[in-house]
Amino acid sequence: MLILQRKLKQSICIGDDIKITILESGADGVKLAIEAPREISILREELVEAKKVNQEASCNQKQTVEELKQLYTQLIKK
Repeated sequence: MLILQRKLKQSICIGDDIKITILESGADGVKLAIEAPREISILREELVEAKKVNQEASCNQKQTVEELKQLYTQLIKK
């Protein structure tokens, strides 16, 4: 992990096409501006975590649906 200190209106460049600029800084947080190509996804960490949880739940639900189909098929055969 790289830790940098920046002042208002100063920027950090990542590669050739990503630029992060400090817009505001206060007691409750920091406001950032991020310039990046449209094809690069930029999400807050809590949204990334929520996305993972939703994907896992979706996978589990698909498995449950398949299990129910199998049970139904077995019941029909009896």
